[in-house]
Amino acid sequence: MKVLVTGASGFLGGAVVRDLVAAGHEVRTFQRRPSGLAGEPGISDAIGSVTDAAALASALDGIDAVVHLAAKVSLAGDPTEFEAVNVGGTRTLVDAMRSAGVGRLVFVSSPSVAHSGSSIVGDGALPADPASARGDYARTKAQAELLALAADSEEFKVVAVRPHLVWGPGDTQLVGRIVDRARSGRLPLLGHGAALIDTTYVDNAASAMTAALAQLDEVHGRSYVVTNGEPRPVAEMLAGICAAAGAPAPRWSVPASVARTAGGVVEAAWRVRPGVDEPPMTRFLAEQLSTAHWFDQRATRAELRWTPTVTIDEGLERLAEYYATAAD
Repeated sequence: MKVLVTGASGFLGGAVVRDLVAAGHEVRTFQRRPSGLAGEPGISDAIGSVTDAAALASALDGIDAVVHLAAKVSLAGDPTEFEAVNVGGTRTLVDAMRSAGVGRLVFVSSPSVAHSGSSIVGDGALPADPASARGDYARTKAQAELLALAADSEEFKVVAVRPHLVWGPGDTQLVGRIVDRARSGRLPLLGHGAALIDTTYVDNAASAMTAALAQLDEVHGRSYVVTNGEPRPVAEMLAGICAAAGAPAPRWSVPASVARTAGGVVEAAWRVRPGVDEPPMTRFLAEQLSTAHWFDQRATRAELRWTPTVTIDEGLERLAEYYATAAD
């Protein structure tokens, strides 16, 4: 197929593009700046925003399917921007696809759309719930997922895929921030760091999108959480990432209740006077680092006909190689 990938300039987006091409698809990327991938075999660029109907109409010409990753992803920010990009952009994309006669959509979502702050222990993909979702990102992604799935039909097939905590070499968000904070001594454990968490190595997240597209006729109308299926204590996962980067593992801790309260205070302050980077703590982040969140992957693997190919330990080895190369 000829596949349009929105948000391809991001870390996961680039991996999805390359995995689709490796599976035999031709890919056109769509984002606000050059993806850095155009010129590679099977890849071309289209420039624009998902909030721009005319740009989308042009980008969709000749397209068979869409993988929609473009989103405003942040722990804080102007709520109207989250609404415009995550909800408005998804609505504009769906409308543009219908007008163009493109009837296959893989909507890339997040487990946070169904997370209300309590522990997740072996759940599947629970329904997206904007009212309970924590923070503007999760709330608007929940709205967008519901909007996309509401459009599902035999003529317009939609599946939502929720990769959880994607990481790997070159990741400037999760891995980059962990390493930077560890090196500056600003990476504590919340509580004892014993909460079990699932994560997803980037190659596995990308291949799950390709699998969802391949199985769309059978799985449309549903949501799937994607992880490596190897839950580990948060302290162990942080230590592994730090060791791969040659950074010290966390050596001090903060009570989880204190971190949640502090996160709420920081969020309020950020709304009044945003910083130049992500806030150092939010209530959502404190909950993510102090509560268990691991997922039942049986339906995901069986119905998408997909299994991860890179284990966490193999991923950490690749991450160490990446940092060793960067240091040379």
